[in-house]
Amino acid sequence: MAYTASQRYLSTRGGTYDLGFEEVVLRGLASDGGLFVPEEIPQLPSDWVAQWQDHSFSELAYEILSLYISPSEIPPADLKDIIARSYSTFRTPDVTPLIRLDEKLYLLELFFGPTYAFKDVALQFLGNLFEYFLVRRNKDATGKERHRLTVVGATSGDTGSAAIYGLRRKKDVSVFILHPKNKVSPIQEAQMTTVLDANVHNLAVEGSFDDCQDTVKALFADPEINKTQKLAAVNSINWARILAQMTYYFHAFFSLRQSEGFKSKAGTKIRFVVPTGNFGDILAGWFAKRMGLEIDRLVVATNSNDILDRFWKTGHYEKKPVHGREAQGGLSEDGSQAHEDGVKETLSPAMDILVSSNFERLLWYLAYTVYEDAGASTATNRQNAGKKVLSWLTELKSNGGFGVDSKILAAANSEFESERVSDDETIQTIKSTYSRPTPTNTSATSLPSKGTRIDGSYVLDPHTAVGITASHRSMSRAPEAHHVALATAHPAKFSHAVDLALRGERGYSFSEVLPEDFIGLEQRERRVISVPRDAGLAGVRKIICDEVDKEMNGNGSR
Repeated sequence: MAYTASQRYLSTRGGTYDLGFEEVVLRGLASDGGLFVPEEIPQLPSDWVAQWQDHSFSELAYEILSLYISPSEIPPADLKDIIARSYSTFRTPDVTPLIRLDEKLYLLELFFGPTYAFKDVALQFLGNLFEYFLVRRNKDATGKERHRLTVVGATSGDTGSAAIYGLRRKKDVSVFILHPKNKVSPIQEAQMTTVLDANVHNLAVEGSFDDCQDTVKALFADPEINKTQKLAAVNSINWARILAQMTYYFHAFFSLRQSEGFKSKAGTKIRFVVPTGNFGDILAGWFAKRMGLEIDRLVVATNSNDILDRFWKTGHYEKKPVHGREAQGGLSEDGSQAHEDGVKETLSPAMDILVSSNFERLLWYLAYTVYEDAGASTATNRQNAGKKVLSWLTELKSNGGFGVDSKILAAANSEFESERVSDDETIQTIKSTYSRPTPTNTSATSLPSKGTRIDGSYVLDPHTAVGITASHRSMSRAPEAHHVALATAHPAKFSHAVDLALRGERGYSFSEVLPEDFIGLEQRERRVISVPRDAGLAGVRKIICDEVDKEMNGNGSR
């Protein structure tokens, strides 16, 4: 097979090298516990702006994905078909439309997919990738000879429903989603648990999202379950999710250039502001920047679970805020979470995460760049970066945190800034945004999503409000820059926070926010398996194996 270096993959922990895209997607997690990254980040063609400026979202996706996927693995016609099918499910031809909130403040709406959240962009694609690889592997195979995937994932809310909608009814795929019991919003829970397809299994775990995520990682490392199941990852630890999300940064760039009021000239700065929990969404933007997309800064916007903000401020990545600030708050009705190790309850529960898994990928590149030895081979430098990452993560596991030296911190701060936003600030931003005049769409082909506009006012979800708050702070530091904040979810998914902010405001009624797809959703039949706190890895393993056996024997639910 013919590959470029950007189409071959290695583990961030140094134990696995020279893998192709298909193997990386199907494995999800490296055998040494690391995450997969491309051996090199590809550079954009010299004429990419001129060549791509009139591309549709799907055409942009093809150009970008082709740089990371060898045509010997997925022929061009097949890749175009996978992309087309993935985005045909979205409610607007723009897929991720850009709207203008203020003179230099824009909102990238990422919630036009089937589950009204940004994760549909990646998980519709990943579901079709799984199907494509399985159909190819299972050609002429029957019975136990067929290649079958057991997909496992943890969710703080939106990943679960997006994964389920991307994988439901897919042949030779069983999907198991672990969510923290009573700690996701009612709409999010209903979106997951009312899907009754036989290959879909929801596990409600007593504990936090981090408990769910730890269990998923333990399953991949568990030799017992790997004897009988071919596990695949659906969380953003799967490289395909990061890859798919790169496209909307490029799409936003071109939408911005074509929008009314944008003055494109040499030196024009563009900043992307990203509500951040597991670090996958903003990491996709970093890859786009490294490829050559003209981004001045990426702004990390956290809620009170500020492990990332504290890292950028102090150089210490710690579960407990030894070097940062503590925070309190949250609404249990919207799925706010608490954890004895330090997760705080907030109004933006999908970001209530203690440890950001994808941060490991950035750490590898920082270590590789900062500690590169010009006299050593590329292979040696890659291996040394993996050893450094492994030492940091070992320290995180044993001591609850680690610190980096000034060179690493300086490298991180050269491309990122960070902000921490409180619940009070989140509420105030939802209010103040609602009180402003109607935003304008940058594309005539994109219609507003039902529920985001009421009588000329815009309704933010709490996660997006965190991003808008951080945007205003960044604008005070860089008033000349155009800011694009990522709108990660439809406001109806977090009804209690939105209602808390807007109850009594002119023209507001939550019934105006609710899309038709959500009406009656919470009253539908559900299927969910409860997992007690003391079940442990063995208990979850048994549930998965038993449910797969039922499916194979035709005894699964409809």
